Amino acid sequence: MMKIFYEDNHIIVVEKKPNQPTQEDASNDYDLLSEVRDYIKVTYNKPGNVFVGLVHRLDRPVGGVMVFAKTSKAASRLSDQVRTHKLDKIYTAVIQGALEPQTLRDYMLKNRKTNMSRVVSKNTPEAKYAELVILNSFYNAEHNLSTVNVSLITGRSHQIRVQFSSRNHPLWGDARYNPQAKAGQQIALWATTLTFDHPTTKERMTFESHTPDRYPFTL
Repeated sequence: MMKIFYEDNHIIVVEKKPNQPTQEDASNDYDLLSEVRDYIKVTYNKPGNVFVGLVHRLDRPVGGVMVFAKTSKAASRLSDQVRTHKLDKIYTAVIQGALEPQTLRDYMLKNRKTNMSRVVSKNTPEAKYAELVILNSFYNAEHNLSTVNVSLITGRSHQIRVQFSSRNHPLWGDARYNPQAKAGQQIALWATTLTFDHPTTKERMTFESHTPDRYPFTL
């Protein structure tokens, strides 16, 4: 059952489940975009194709709050907010080791064959600027893990995972970028807060999704 935080004629705000694709991919697993579309189609008995606008994404293993547009006008206006950094996203992550609150600035390059990204020098062809802010950090010495809240300024592929990993503070359970991750672990990254202007009323809206009640979020 899909968790819905808010819905009106223009937008729908929902919680993405971990390991669910945001949109259709090669796995053919049931993706969130299709789930939202099917929900609208059934709930409102809409015939034919139902419009749902995808304006931002979460990596497949990551869960948390997302907004979808129900009209093309809403999609356009929300996409503009993404481009102008008015759609604010805060994540909760658990990383290895201790890292103080700070701003991380890098250039990143994505390998489309492997679907992995890495930090590169500024002058690397096709490199894109990546920035995030560590708002706070709570270190657990017994487990040598820190719970951090991260404000994502840019939205590069695997950005949070790569920027922390490049500093030898990879995310707990990240099978792609943490060599110490064990089979069966679920990455400790969650989209906890989403803030944006409503596309028609212009009201500033904030929605929160709580981290799962499981280790290591419970530290």
